[in-house]
Amino acid sequence: MPPSLSRRDFTAATALTSASFAVGLSTRARAHSTPHNSSPRLKVGLIGCGGRGTGALSDMLKASPDVELHAMGDVFKDRLDGSRGSLTTLEGGLADRAAVPDDRCFTGFDAYQHVLASGIDIAILATPPGFRAQHFAAAIDAGKHVFMEKPVAVDPAGVRTVIAAAAKAKEQNLSVVAGTQRRHEVAYNEAYQRIQEGAIGPVHSAAVHWNQGGLWMNKRRPEWSDMEWQLRNWLYFAWLSGDHITEQHVHNLDIAHWYMGGPPKRVIAMGGRQVRTSPDYGHVFDHFACEFEYEGGRRVTSYCRQIDGCASRVEEFIHGADGYARLAQFGTAEIYGKNPWKWKGQQTNPYEQEHKDLLASITGSGPYLNHGERIAHSTLMAIMGRMSAYSGKALSWTDALTSPLNLLPSTLALGPLPTPDVAVPGKTPLA
Repeated sequence: MPPSLSRRDFTAATALTSASFAVGLSTRARAHSTPHNSSPRLKVGLIGCGGRGTGALSDMLKASPDVELHAMGDVFKDRLDGSRGSLTTLEGGLADRAAVPDDRCFTGFDAYQHVLASGIDIAILATPPGFRAQHFAAAIDAGKHVFMEKPVAVDPAGVRTVIAAAAKAKEQNLSVVAGTQRRHEVAYNEAYQRIQEGAIGPVHSAAVHWNQGGLWMNKRRPEWSDMEWQLRNWLYFAWLSGDHITEQHVHNLDIAHWYMGGPPKRVIAMGGRQVRTSPDYGHVFDHFACEFEYEGGRRVTSYCRQIDGCASRVEEFIHGADGYARLAQFGTAEIYGKNPWKWKGQQTNPYEQEHKDLLASITGSGPYLNHGERIAHSTLMAIMGRMSAYSGKALSWTDALTSPLNLLPSTLALGPLPTPDVAVPGKTPLA
């Protein structure tokens, strides 16, 4: 979202059209619950207690009075304690449903396993993305419904893990929703429907953008090991974030994937590290530009940048033979050309709506949702763009999907961990 507008700011500032969303618990919702669960509410486990996880939990609590936080887990105790403290400030009775006793708060790299074994019904996966595929597979194996933040992997090995786990979730009737909130905005859905009905003619191209200033960075402390430093600055290490083309720009690429009707067949990309050159920023790039090629010669151009003092732009354009559409989060959807149109409805909070849709799927009061494979494909678009930019080579969808690249360290411990080299296009291998 725009850097000046946080999830909390948006919730406070926007007039919401839907008030409460009470869901009745059905047999389907209870199918994978622990037999010791005597509460009438669905029990939620939060895995990853940073700002993103705490915000997602808050949104889920607002989405329905029939959910409650049951367990929490994070590698670091101070992150978990900070989240618990933030949750005590929630108003409207939400804090009461977010209170968790000490014996259901877990820390360490295996915290997710304890949360999944604690008797929860729904897992919120909000750690740095490098752990997402592992945690998602474990949650499905444990029979839990899942809300997982985007992206869902940082490498092709993780993408394949997510696709396999999503198929298993479907077999078990487990609901899965990803944090691609644009998919839950009325404006985006109405524009998509109009384009499907021919409002801009046959779609031949798209251009998607996420250009903004820099984000936070935590200076290394003497007491931090290599692993702890990288975890606390996870944005700047591809094994944790996938680089910002994956961690952030995946939102826009997901719209391209949606409106273009599927994945591309090829990408060629470029990028570099022009401004954020200090070792404090790990080894990631600060800008990318990609061209994705589709069947029939259709194209998607993709641009993302995190550099202060430059023009900002976060939006998507869909081009057809008879016009084009301009889309941006928080209710912007316009069509120009032969069939002009502008969405003028009342905005709702997409960060809450995604949880409402998940809960409706779980309880059977809405359609069954399993977004696992869909978001895995959108994530792979971002990963293949990064792989192409790092190497300077063109890359096919098939080559990306079957690549053996796996960035997760073989050992997870708070000790030594080398910093990867900064990629040099033309010299860095395609991996």
